[in-house]
Amino acid sequence: MSKYLISIVGATAIGKTALSIKLANHFNTEIISCDSRQFFKEMAIGTAVPSEEELSAAKHHFIQHISIHDLYNVGQFENDAIAKLNTLFQDHDVVIMVGGSGLYIDAVIKGLDEFPKVDPKIRENLNLELETKGITYLQEQLLELDPVYYEKVALENPHRLIRALEICIGSGKPYSSFLKDKTASRNFTAIKVGLTADRPIMYDRINRRVDIMMNEGLLEEAKNLYLHKSLNALQTVGYRELFSYFDGDFTLDFAVSEIKKNTRRFAKRQGTWFRRDEATLWFDFEENIETIVKGIEGRLA
Repeated sequence: MSKYLISIVGATAIGKTALSIKLANHFNTEIISCDSRQFFKEMAIGTAVPSEEELSAAKHHFIQHISIHDLYNVGQFENDAIAKLNTLFQDHDVVIMVGGSGLYIDAVIKGLDEFPKVDPKIRENLNLELETKGITYLQEQLLELDPVYYEKVALENPHRLIRALEICIGSGKPYSSFLKDKTASRNFTAIKVGLTADRPIMYDRINRRVDIMMNEGLLEEAKNLYLHKSLNALQTVGYRELFSYFDGDFTLDFAVSEIKKNTRRFAKRQGTWFRRDEATLWFDFEENIETIVKGIEGRLA
């Protein structure tokens, strides 16, 4: 019998976790998390890690399984996730994958893209430019060299910006030109299920989630991580803004408003990324589970 990976996608705060649990229970299966920030043990509140109740409602994998001090990238996750899927498919015909990290989702479903080797000095220079000229300078460079990828990348993530720019500069070609459309050989069929909402509703959900995070102790969590703020894992919306508050650059109220604004921008870019796949089954975030299951079962052989 064929094996199926149901990948639930959509903007942050749209309700992906709740849907993944309902589907896992319906198909009597397990969940692979594909949220690259929920991997880290030290980052719980700011990454909206599922609650203990949610984690106990269905078995999850790749939730807080590494430390912010560990070196871990999308290639390692691809290998780990495929190995876990091979194990899960021994007992299940369907597995659920959920998360908003588009690059990590594509790595599992399609395989990673191959990029040319470039002079490491280019990265050194870009890191120096980040220090001396700031992240806005890198964003402007990327807009000029690769406007296609500029619309997709997490612009607040300097690691992603530098990676794209070093390929652009080192190869003389846009980073996006190396992003392949062909899918790697997989022993499963992927079915993408997307959740959507009108923009005012989505933005309101984001704003309310940030308020909930602050009430649950995000400020204290960020304070405990402040000494490690230069780590790549912490170049994340929700933490960077509070680090600026600790640095004295922001007031607390302004930092919170920046978290909301930058999360809304991130959600917009997620939407751009996920809408590329025309095969995705899209549902309103309030759609009943029976309708979603019916849509999925229409794709099952």
